[in-house]
Amino acid sequence: MIDFQNASYVKLGRIDYAEVAAQIDPLLIEGEQGYMAFKGMRDYIVFTSKRIIAVNIQGITGKKKDFTSLPFTKVQAFSLETAGTFDLDAELELWFSGLGKVKFEFKGNTDVAYLNKLIAHHVL
Repeated sequence: MIDFQNASYVKLGRIDYAEVAAQIDPLLIEGEQGYMAFKGMRDYIVFTSKRIIAVNIQGITGKKKDFTSLPFTKVQAFSLETAGTFDLDAELELWFSGLGKVKFEFKGNTDVAYLNKLIAHHVL
């Protein structure tokens, strides 16, 4: 599992969900659908209708992958910070019961208003 307390992702940039659908779709339950994906160097996260799936690519070849599910039903609070003039990244912080705070950093051009609506729709 990804150590969310001590490691943060490289700044995530949006990618087309189709790039990771072959790896993610088999994990989805009935009625769940993938919405959007963000990728760092090798690792990526996917927002679905029920959770965030964090994928940690491991090993030299990248064949080994760790899939961590962060269900929206366990989110107690969340915070979004937009990019600024000197701080060019946007940040999403989520507090999960039983896990604590999870932080994702996004490139400055990320539509954080959409992320806010997506999370709020499933959490509130």
